[in-house]
Amino acid sequence: MPGGRLTQQERRQIASGLADSLAYAEIARGLDRPTSTITREVTRNGGPTAYRADLAHRATERRAHRRKHTPPRGQEAPTQGHGRDDEALREYEETFTTLFMQQGLPKMTSRVLTCLFTTNAGSLTASELVRRLQVSPASVSKAVAFLESQGLIRRERDERRRERYLVDNDAWYQSTIAGARGVAQLAETARQGVGVLGRDSPAAARLENLARFSDFISESIIRAAEQAREVLHTKAEATPGDTAESGSERA
Repeated sequence: MPGGRLTQQERRQIASGLADSLAYAEIARGLDRPTSTITREVTRNGGPTAYRADLAHRATERRAHRRKHTPPRGQEAPTQGHGRDDEALREYEETFTTLFMQQGLPKMTSRVLTCLFTTNAGSLTASELVRRLQVSPASVSKAVAFLESQGLIRRERDERRRERYLVDNDAWYQSTIAGARGVAQLAETARQGVGVLGRDSPAAARLENLARFSDFISESIIRAAEQAREVLHTKAEATPGDTAESGSERA
């Protein structure tokens, strides 16, 4: 299976496949490429309806040029460390960002969230996000506000009184619970419609099925999230204590 970056001819084949309403997997087979490569390429360059081969190729060249000539990030460079390969990290960040976009997050919001998850400290200031992503403060502010409203990040002030945005072990738990509550709200609204439409009508039956399904999903998600949180937090908190206890017993 060929590796490396997509060629301009391959991008034209992708555009042709999209015009013929081919699935990503089918386009990938024609190019002998992973489906994930096609998915990432199309998502990154406007989606299936707006994808243009020549524009996508030029955008890729600009990104490669920018990476090559981007100077070190000053004090932020050492925070990567741990033997990270910069090029591999950038590729992974693009993959992670694409995944978030497929889950329904806007592109800039996805980039900010990926940046926070892949930063060793797990937190960055607004100015640090602006420098790392090379975007405007307004773009960062809008993305941060959305992520905070979804419970994916939180704010705190550091010792220099700067506002920092961070993700922690509870970020996905809080977001999952918020999503489950949204599903529960859908169930409640659907059930209200049963009375409005007439309990014996086909439409009411449809809404009642939706309400029951949503109730079940919401309760299952909340229960699973609570169990996972309890198990994972207990494990994390018990490990240091267990080690210390074992050491004292050996002594």
